[in-house]
Amino acid sequence: MGEGLNGQDQQEPTQPQGSVNGQSAPNYRKTPMYMAINAPRYQRQQLIRELEKQTGRTLLCYICGEKGEINRNDALGIVELLHNVQPGASIDLMLHTFGGDVDAAEKLINMLRAAVVPTASLRVIVTDAAKSAGTLMALGADEIVMSDTSELGTIDPQLELKDGKGNTIVHSVLSYLDAFDAIATELRNAPDDPVFKIQLESFDPTVLRTFDAVRTRAKTLAENLLKRVGLNYTAIAAALMDTKRFPSHSQMIGYETAKEIGLNVTYMPSEDATWQRYWELYCHLRLAVIGKEKLFESARASLPLDI
Repeated sequence: MGEGLNGQDQQEPTQPQGSVNGQSAPNYRKTPMYMAINAPRYQRQQLIRELEKQTGRTLLCYICGEKGEINRNDALGIVELLHNVQPGASIDLMLHTFGGDVDAAEKLINMLRAAVVPTASLRVIVTDAAKSAGTLMALGADEIVMSDTSELGTIDPQLELKDGKGNTIVHSVLSYLDAFDAIATELRNAPDDPVFKIQLESFDPTVLRTFDAVRTRAKTLAENLLKRVGLNYTAIAAALMDTKRFPSHSQMIGYETAKEIGLNVTYMPSEDATWQRYWELYCHLRLAVIGKEKLFESARASLPLDI
């Protein structure tokens, strides 16, 4: 319907473009059907423009559907969002995701940070959830904006393994390693216990090495991101990987807990007028993505992805 990859209307411009056969070129306008089909996008982008005027910051939105995970293909969307960002602008990233690939998260947050000069800042706006790899991205921001609906998550990578019957099982890396350490400790205390011996044999040494490497990778990345913004990187990373404090991978880390562990969090009450605008925009964005879809949107770009 005339919409380019970055959501720009191909029927523009509406101003005269020289002459045709000695006569002024017509002023092209979007057709009524085109306007109707793209009305939701226009409404979202108008809200983005209003928020930018209110905050004085460039607002970019990266919203994942319920099953949409952060992956390397998302670099396409981040490039689109950054394409028209003015040099020196401070950036707000509205982020909603339940997680994904750790390496991809590092690439995406580095791309965003590279677009922000030292005199500007990068904020992550967590209207709903930025979990797992999304939390890692938030750690790379100068500031995290949260409210009563906002939640971060533990830095606990999830990996898929096949069981003995060929079924795919998603494992928590930290829980898997904790279970191995617990059984190994019990066996050291009771070396002849047949139950502990059988349990220990169920752990694959190759999987253990892989999981240990993934844990180290996530911890190192978290510390490096936090170090860059001048926070207590050792303590914060350790807290976000503490399975005793956060036994469930999906456990909510709200703004109060996030502040308590040392993150630079700005709290906006739910009745705050600016926050209500953020939430209104988020609702419109979430309605636009389902399943594995993801939406990258700004005042000038709109790129849906399902890859």
